[in-house]
Order: sequence, then structure tokens, then C-alpha cells
Amino acid sequence: MKLNWKSYFAFVSIVILLVSINQVSAMEYVALDLNPSGSNWFYACSISGSQQVGYGYGSATGYGTPHALLWSGSAASLVDLNPIGINWSYAYGISGGQAVGWGYGSATGGQDHSLLWSGTAASVVDLSGSYRSYAEGISGRQQVGYGYMGGSTPHALLWSGTASSVVDLNPGGFYQSYALGISNGQQVGWGYYGFYGSGVPHALLWSGTAASARDLNPSGFVESYAEGISGRQQVGYGNGSTTGGQDHALLWSGTAASVVDLNPSGFEWSGAYGTNGGQQVGWGETKENHDHALLWSGTAASAVDLNQFLPAGFTDSYAESIDAQGNIVGCAHDNAGNCHAILWQPVPEPATFVMLGMGALSLAFFWRRRNRSR
Repeated sequence: MKLNWKSYFAFVSIVILLVSINQVSAMEYVALDLNPSGSNWFYACSISGSQQVGYGYGSATGYGTPHALLWSGSAASLVDLNPIGINWSYAYGISGGQAVGWGYGSATGGQDHSLLWSGTAASVVDLSGSYRSYAEGISGRQQVGYGYMGGSTPHALLWSGTASSVVDLNPGGFYQSYALGISNGQQVGWGYYGFYGSGVPHALLWSGTAASARDLNPSGFVESYAEGISGRQQVGYGNGSTTGGQDHALLWSGTAASVVDLNPSGFEWSGAYGTNGGQQVGWGETKENHDHALLWSGTAASAVDLNQFLPAGFTDSYAESIDAQGNIVGCAHDNAGNCHAILWQPVPEPATFVMLGMGALSLAFFWRRRNRSR
């Protein structure tokens, strides 16, 4: 088949665009320090849209105990979420402008209670009844965590914005469980499978009820833990005969058999804690005994060491969460031992912009000529 010049031009334009789009994934990152001046220990735990949450203490919080924190992309944007009547608080998840975590103080009757915020300390909602609980994740109008509802062992819990909406997710055969992540009506975490005192941790996937629980523990693994979820992907870590007894970062797609070992070459162990449905983040320990934040794209070989993008003066780092645009949050330790909340932002290489522009101009020229020829 002979291609005329128009068909050839269209083919070349499409190839340029496809190559450009593929190169968007080959990004550099810039690491932003979210710690306000004079702060000692800040940790970013989750990201959604333009907002990040975590916890910390220092001059910005009046020193003392940890406070739940909210950022909008810079240290100067910091909002202290710690409510009146709460001695200390932590924020672990954010979605759609709402954040979840937990706190302790006179306002909670001297117990740890799950808390839900809508951008300010005054907006706080107590998700606990008369029991201890800890909220860990949020998606849309639902929140997940765990608590002690009349028993001595914790059960995975699901809320829909109020204390009275709580659902006990603890499945049969498990004597305790923890829900840590949520996305599109599914929840992940882990629980102790077997008899009390002799059970082993198994990663779990739920769809809103205890009866829906699916055991993700892969064949050959002694233990597994699911920590994060987005779309059809779940992430966590586990160990067994296939990992040499070391914890390895794991990726699932809804079943135990779908597991992918993400542990990269050069790392003694690793764990994955967040995913955006296509990329995964966490950290691992190098052979030099340093912890490095890691980014994956579905395989061990795809691992990117995020430590390389930190400013001078930082040593170990940890990645906790990644959003749809590839922005990542976590923390890094400086040489003085302080912990800094870090936001890693992707920066496309200059060549990517050039190729995208060439592809777009080529297609525009082709369609203009095509329309004129009609």
C-alpha cells in the first residue's frame, strides 16, 4: 500500500505525539520542604488535589505535642487543625477538601477518637462513640480506620461522616483487623488470621462489609499487609519464602494471585504505602542502612529513588502518598535528625515540551491542509 504525503504526515505527527506522551513519564522531581521556620518534626501523610495533610510540632504549633496539619503546597500555607479541647492530633488522609485522623483530649473524654475535618480546626467532627478509634483514610464521603467497639482487640471500621454510621468490617476467621486505605467503595488493610495469640497478618480487601472481605495473602508468604488503594490497585508489603524472609513492597490487582514483588535491586527490604492506580510509592532500606523514598510504575525494575531529588543536607526519606498528577508526599530527615514534611513535584524534561509542541503543530498543519482540500 502506497501512502500519499498527507497520510505520511499524519502518521509522523501521531508518532511524535505518542513518543511525547511516553516521555512525560520520564520526569525529574523537585522536592519542596513544607516545614515552617523553627519547626522540629513535621510529616506529610496524604495528598489530594492541591492539599496535603500530616502532623508535626514546633514553633508553628506552639511546640509541645503533635498537631494535625493541612498544607496547600507550601510551608507558608500551613493550617493547624488541632481543635480546642484536644491535646494532640494527627491527620492521615485527605480527599475532596476533607481530612481524617485522630486526637486525644478533654473533648474526647480522655480517649483517642477518630476525627474528621473540613479545612479548619473548628470544623472537626468526632467519629467515635464511647470507644477508642483511629481514622486512617478517606475517599469521597467515606472514612476508614479501626477501633475497639466493646472488645479488647481492634476491628476495621468504616464511617460515612458520622459516629452513628459506623460499620464493623472485621471478617470471620480474623480476631482483629485494621482498615488503612479506601478508594471507590473498596477498603484495604490487614488482620490477624487464625486463633487469638497465634494468628498471622494477612492483607485484606473489602467492599463495604465484613462479609465482602477478600484475603490477599499470596502463596508462599507468611505475612502480608495492605496499606493503600486506588482504582484497581492495592499496595503494601509482605514476607515469606519468596522474599528470603525480608519484607518486600507488594502490588495487587484485587486477588492474592495477582501479586507483584516491587522490591528493587540494591535494597534490603521495602514497603509500598500509596498508589494513584498506575504508580506506587513507599520506601526501602539500602545496603548502606539508609531509608530512601521510592516510586514505582508497576514493576521492581521501574523503581525511582526519590532521595536523589532532595536538597543538600537530607539523609533518609519516606514516601507515603501520590496523587493522580504524580505529586508525592512524605518526609525526610536532615543531618540534625529533624523530620521535614516533603512534597515531590514532577517536572517534565524540556525535550518533552518541545516534542509535544512539534506534535501538536504537525497535527494542526495537517488538519488545516486537509480541510482546505475538501
